[in-house]
Amino acid sequence: MDVVTLGETMVLFTPESSGLLRYANTFSKKIGGAESNFAIGLSRLGYQTGWISKVGNDEFGKAILSFLKGEGVDVSHVHTDESAPTGIYFKEFRNSANVRVQYYRSGSAASKMAPSDIDENYIAKAKYLHITGITPALSTSCYQAIKEAIRIAKSKELQVVFDPNLREKLWPSKEKAQQVMLEIAAEADIILPGLSEATYLFGEKGPDQLAKCFLDLGAETVILKAGKEGTYYYTSEQSGFVESFSVEQVVDPVGAGDGFAAGFISGLLDELPLMKAVKRGNAVGAMVTMVNGDVEGLPEKDEIEHFIQPNKEDVSR
Repeated sequence: MDVVTLGETMVLFTPESSGLLRYANTFSKKIGGAESNFAIGLSRLGYQTGWISKVGNDEFGKAILSFLKGEGVDVSHVHTDESAPTGIYFKEFRNSANVRVQYYRSGSAASKMAPSDIDENYIAKAKYLHITGITPALSTSCYQAIKEAIRIAKSKELQVVFDPNLREKLWPSKEKAQQVMLEIAAEADIILPGLSEATYLFGEKGPDQLAKCFLDLGAETVILKAGKEGTYYYTSEQSGFVESFSVEQVVDPVGAGDGFAAGFISGLLDELPLMKAVKRGNAVGAMVTMVNGDVEGLPEKDEIEHFIQPNKEDVSR
């Protein structure tokens, strides 16, 4: 196993029309969740990924398991909860720059995850443990499950990758979100925040200062994502900036950060220099925004190379 991740995946309903959700009459059904998006992204790039979670014993839960299996993600440690439903959420597209998400996940099966659902031997098989700041916000037991997974990873000398993935709607207060995220960041080896998330945790500072805050907590590598501008990277020995790729039209920005994480970690697995790993992450993140859906735009490896160094031909024949 290259990477194991854990978190909630839901069924996503996307309206066929743009504008306020109240006026939408028809929807398409898709699958989405930050951690499974990441796992699918790495699987498409040729790596072995495992996903730990819970789903309800319902048609949505079965659809999620079938979809993840079809994408090559190992779901052998996903449990079915007989008493709680699979979560769902809706996207509202006002325009490409204004996409809102409405969750219906309170009391979901995944929110019942607990330390007893974490198998030490399963995590021990991986090189990286990937976690986000979403899962510990779902419930106290989910927070405890994350802490147990980190404990195991540390004891087995896995690299812990932490993507804050701030979802303010899930936290009872800003203070609680800051407390938990900083606690997890202090145990992570690689941290992947957006600039706005780093500012949320440490206040208004420049990128260098924000990165130093994370490095002072004990991180080995800090990646600061600056959206369409590019990405900063920092270690104790090097730092730099990699510009983003130009995208003619952003169709759906949701999932771009998960795509970046998959591309970046794939670069580390391939032992690329840090700058090139960041460049690959930027490419995958950009490609995700050009397609509707959280995972539909995640590329295979040869597609990344074509995107980074395009041929003159626009159509493959």
